[in-house]
Amino acid sequence: PFYLGRYEVTQAEWEAVMGSNPYTLDRSNPYYNLPGMAGRITRPNHPATVSWNDAQEFIARLNEREGGDRYRLPTEAEWEYAARAGTTTTYSFGDGEADLGRYAWFGEDFGSGGTHPVGQKEPNPWGLHDVHGNAWEWVQDWFDPDYYAGSPSTDPTGPREGTQRVVRGGSWHATATS
Repeated sequence: PFYLGRYEVTQAEWEAVMGSNPYTLDRSNPYYNLPGMAGRITRPNHPATVSWNDAQEFIARLNEREGGDRYRLPTEAEWEYAARAGTTTTYSFGDGEADLGRYAWFGEDFGSGGTHPVGQKEPNPWGLHDVHGNAWEWVQDWFDPDYYAGSPSTDPTGPREGTQRVVRGGSWHATATS
């Protein structure tokens, strides 16, 4: 068993734990500096979009505050299980892209788009919001496309090492098929 937050971690939650805005950190993403982008994405009820290492620091501080090791990123398999919410379709709501807009922020351009307040779209059948779009979500696993063919079918933990981490879900600037 494992637990997941119903919503993506917000900037307000990040600030409560970390004591600073997530957008004061160094980023490798050049899009944050586009004209008007900061105003569209730096809001307390929007997701805190951070690096994998920054997410690990947040988790460490949250665990320290709570006195234990209760919090961690989900494995990719756990994320997939929770996002699908017991379904076998392409999306947790079915196979058709026509309904994606009811569940996800996606397909926006960098000139006018941005993240949105968490929880504004419909949840999946298990009550999780924004799994199909708004901000991509980090998982614990290393990325290795060759790992999947030979991975165990029950509770896979992902490769033991790698050079890149895995993100899941969708993003406000990704298309339905990307």
